[in-house]
Amino acid sequence: MKRTNVKELLKSTEYDKEVTVQGWVRTKRDSKQVVFIALNDGSIIHNIQAVAAIDAFPEELLKSITTGACVQVKGMLVKSPGQGQSVEIQAKEISIYGLADETFPLQKKGHTLEFLREIAHLRPRTNTIGAIMRIRHAMAYGIHKYFNDNGFYYLHAPVITGSDAEGAGEMFRVTTLDLNNPPKNEDGSINYNEDFFGKETNLTVSGQLEAETAAMALSKVYTFGPTFRAENSNTPRHLAEFWMIEPEMAFYDINDNMDVAEDMLKYLVKYALDNCLDDLTFLNNMYDKELLNRLNMVKDSTFKRITYTEGVDILIAANKKFEFKPEWGKDLQKEHENHLVDHFKCPVIITDYPRGIKAFYMKQNEDGKTVRAMDVLFPYVGEIIGGSQREENYDKLIARIREMGLPEKEMWWYLELRKFGTAPHSGFGLGLERLILFVTGMTNIRDVIPFPRTPKNAEF
Repeated sequence: MKRTNVKELLKSTEYDKEVTVQGWVRTKRDSKQVVFIALNDGSIIHNIQAVAAIDAFPEELLKSITTGACVQVKGMLVKSPGQGQSVEIQAKEISIYGLADETFPLQKKGHTLEFLREIAHLRPRTNTIGAIMRIRHAMAYGIHKYFNDNGFYYLHAPVITGSDAEGAGEMFRVTTLDLNNPPKNEDGSINYNEDFFGKETNLTVSGQLEAETAAMALSKVYTFGPTFRAENSNTPRHLAEFWMIEPEMAFYDINDNMDVAEDMLKYLVKYALDNCLDDLTFLNNMYDKELLNRLNMVKDSTFKRITYTEGVDILIAANKKFEFKPEWGKDLQKEHENHLVDHFKCPVIITDYPRGIKAFYMKQNEDGKTVRAMDVLFPYVGEIIGGSQREENYDKLIARIREMGLPEKEMWWYLELRKFGTAPHSGFGLGLERLILFVTGMTNIRDVIPFPRTPKNAEF
């Protein structure tokens, strides 16, 4: 008989119908005459209850069904007389695929999220992580759907690159050289000409630069893939490996860029509310009573747009004791971002940052002091998107590269885009995990990615 997933069974009103369900045992409860088995197959946060008459099955079989075991149940789908579920299965046949002994760590009790990180191979079986993984899937699908429906083309940017898009130097090196005996130049430096690619290469920190090349041909593109930062940071907001969504759009200025960012974020929040309400309701009730209110607020808001200078003025005028004193020319901290969102009671987009704290590729304003950058600030998570109008002027771009001491030789192809049919263009980056933090209400980014990579941690 064909298997039916739990999600479909719980919605079914076809009673007294034979069904087959397969999944993992969440709990088992014995009474004098029957055994109640709660099964979950990951298709939905809710379990389906299978009721097995004790005299209809071998004692050893029922005894071996424990929390964590994987089983198949065939039986009759009936209307449930009990509270908490609309249907249940009257079991006729039970097969065990995999036993779980008494060392199975996910017993019927509360587990901390810190503990679950130590058993990342098993934590998707919990309600919390299962809900987060389903929401993560929905957001990934929603991202592709949004861009596809709005005329963007999906670009697969390289993971291995010879350029540092951010100019920060926090990159993981890719090499096949013998680290114990690398080839050397006459001056004692490592001879990367002997390496696999014949040059220094790293894991990418961004697909932006490559996406700009495609935007100069296809007009609207986006990348969506893993990116890497060798930043020695153990905060709840940082990962060494994470997923980035980066649209690049020819003929879009900074205002067009902000329009796309706002429209996309509101679309994704609505998509989550429309498609993940069971999981969101669980997380709202379990972890964050304001989660659903916050999501609806963002969905229904018009984002407030201010300049960096206006933002700093608001922070200074607040006369509040910040840990980091707000000052023009310095980057905004999370406490500053939170204050601005609270001040306007809605998401905020900040533009026109000082050129000294932003990347080389951002278009310079005529004042000579600021660039056409934009950051989108959300309640709860702070900055969720960073982007800009890109500098399309060859002379200004190369001057900025030289000013920042970046490897001009490695950027030849990026500079040529400004020589061969340049165009105004803009783009931004959205970290998937930051988005999932906001949508789920989780407080640690390690809990919204299946296998977090952080300093001193590459387990699983």
